[in-house]
Amino acid sequence: MSLSFERTQSVAVLGGGPGGYEAALAAAQLGAEVTLVERAGVGGSAVITDVVPSKSLIATADAAVAISEASDLGVQLFAKSDSGRPLKPEIAINLAAVNRRLLALARQQSDDMRVQLIEAGVRIIPGHGRLDGPHAVVVSTGDGGTDFDRVEADTLVVSVGASPRELPAAQPDGERILTWTQLYDMKALPEHLIVVGSGVTGAEFASAYMNLGAKVTLISSRDRVLPGEDKDAATVLEKVFKRGGMTVLSKSRADSVERDGDGVRVTLSDGRTVEGSHCLMAVGSIPNTAGIGLAEAGIQLTDSGHIQVNRVARTSVPNIYAAGDCTTFVPLASVASMQGRTAIFHALGDVVIPLEQRRITANIFTAPEIATVGVQEKDLESDPTRGYVYKLPLAANARAKMMGVKDGFVKIIAHQGSGTVLGGVIVAPRASELIYPIAIAVERRMTVDQVSRVFAVYPSLSGSITDATRAMHLVNRAENTVA
Repeated sequence: MSLSFERTQSVAVLGGGPGGYEAALAAAQLGAEVTLVERAGVGGSAVITDVVPSKSLIATADAAVAISEASDLGVQLFAKSDSGRPLKPEIAINLAAVNRRLLALARQQSDDMRVQLIEAGVRIIPGHGRLDGPHAVVVSTGDGGTDFDRVEADTLVVSVGASPRELPAAQPDGERILTWTQLYDMKALPEHLIVVGSGVTGAEFASAYMNLGAKVTLISSRDRVLPGEDKDAATVLEKVFKRGGMTVLSKSRADSVERDGDGVRVTLSDGRTVEGSHCLMAVGSIPNTAGIGLAEAGIQLTDSGHIQVNRVARTSVPNIYAAGDCTTFVPLASVASMQGRTAIFHALGDVVIPLEQRRITANIFTAPEIATVGVQEKDLESDPTRGYVYKLPLAANARAKMMGVKDGFVKIIAHQGSGTVLGGVIVAPRASELIYPIAIAVERRMTVDQVSRVFAVYPSLSGSITDATRAMHLVNRAENTVA
């Protein structure tokens, strides 16, 4: 079904990542004339060099852990020697094959997305685009970028993403000092990978390479890993890291990273040095907004170069919208996709539900995974009466015992008076899947009692959500009695 316009509306989308892809697809579905400009390929860096390949790598690491820990469940792998004696085989990781597979998967995903756009009627122009005022995009095409194409449109959507931040004293060389986009060129597992930065990206890659069998040192300038996340979740993950043999250097800032022959040397601010075979720089990202005509078109930018947007992804220029990591909103692929659709719905007059921070579900793909939604425990520090928290260790769950899962928990945050679910945290295998019922509860403003009445399969990991909300009913009743 398409909206009825007095004339066909035209939409130009700059950047084909998750936000740009969804914007283009939604606009085509609503009957607009759509042009998408993308220089790397449909899906952008999220699909080609970031989310898809990194999570494919993590899936391989999860498989390696499952094999290595199978003996805990009574499954033992043995081979026989010539004399008939049992041998315990070692797990070997063919990183070159792994990287070939994940890059092929990424390219396949990009191709599938491109086909969907073409079938929807979207015109795709490969090349580097820049705004030429508030109603046009100029695209440099051809091998040398000498040919130009100009696209005029009623509505523009900017979704140009972000790139890894590079530090002057730690310049990547693509061989030993690497950004996360360069990891997939490695032919063999690094002997000793030093990861600088303990945020989401650093923690995910540190977890993956540790589980693939590499020696890993994680350098964190803060007092713990994942400083911006739930404290209890970070504590569990750091315990898992150290138990797996990872060296975690907290309150340690890297001043410089230098190539040292066939290795690297990281110098810390206190004068200590850490030597390894490779170094991954995971110190954040910068938006790809420089030199593409945004300020000249009247778009308001922050000092960091991010595009200011409101809750419907609109910029300071009424007909220009922006989505994804280049904006001031939450830098998640799922959020970029929702921003892209919201922008088009608003621009073309469809029903719009403004984006709310409380509705956003996020996941960190470490082992175990960490999933969050809505209000977090740290948000209650300024107003403890706003809500109450209940945490249930996963070790108490029957299915977790069967699976050999020892680490993790379910945490629910609910409103003090009504019992309405405000948020939650899950630390568990496949937490990205388990968080969904809590996300629904937050979205629909369900109470802990309503959630507790939903039947959960026994035994199941999701049963811990039911158990936690049942326990919160007792807490709520006791507090109301005291009051």
